[in-house]
Amino acid sequence: MASIDKFEDHCWKDVIPADDLKLYSPYARETYVGPDVAFLAIDLYNAVYRGGAGRPVDLDAQYPNSCGLYAHRAIEPTKTLFAAVRRAGLQVFYCTQETRPNNRPLGAVSTRRTMELPSEAVDKYGIYQEFAPQTQDVIITKQRASIFQGTPLFSHLSLLGVQSLIVCGESTSGCVRASVVDGYSNGFHVSVVEECTYDRAELTHKVNLFDLHHKYADVMHLDEVIAHLDGTHMARAAE
Repeated sequence: MASIDKFEDHCWKDVIPADDLKLYSPYARETYVGPDVAFLAIDLYNAVYRGGAGRPVDLDAQYPNSCGLYAHRAIEPTKTLFAAVRRAGLQVFYCTQETRPNNRPLGAVSTRRTMELPSEAVDKYGIYQEFAPQTQDVIITKQRASIFQGTPLFSHLSLLGVQSLIVCGESTSGCVRASVVDGYSNGFHVSVVEECTYDRAELTHKVNLFDLHHKYADVMHLDEVIAHLDGTHMARAAE
């Protein structure tokens, strides 16, 4: 749990004007990881890591959809988060784009971007090797931005008695945002791990985290989430 006085202690402090912080001050509250939690790893597929840790604008011509340095900056924090999630025994759900032939009509796309991916990016829907799924994990394929839209995720969560979600992945302004809003709208308490989310543009990332934090989710730091998960793991071990 993070105290109310730490509510704005996040990455957006250098881009959100003081007047806007004052305007949004009624949203301030204690933040926490909710009970009966599952873990959502949003779109950690190969395309966003292609080209290495360069600037996305420099990589875009050869590696469209790469998040470059922002994706690579999040690798180690996300590996640390995965380790804590697995220690705590949480159910892990990945999502990635649907790639079966003839799977949707023209125009049914997850974003409005029209640039075609180069032929060497055909592996883009595989999960990045640093976050390889394990046998007990579930991989959800989707056609739209949200992991909830047109997928069996909600029924899976209901079956498991899940009430809360921890979210990581990309992009903050796209599939993460859509999934978080749908999670909130479906009645789940959603915690977004700041250091484990990213976008192709840093300003877009920060502003979207700010907005999600105030309206739909608890944006939390990695160490706060790990402290909760490890506490849960120790409590179970002591039973």
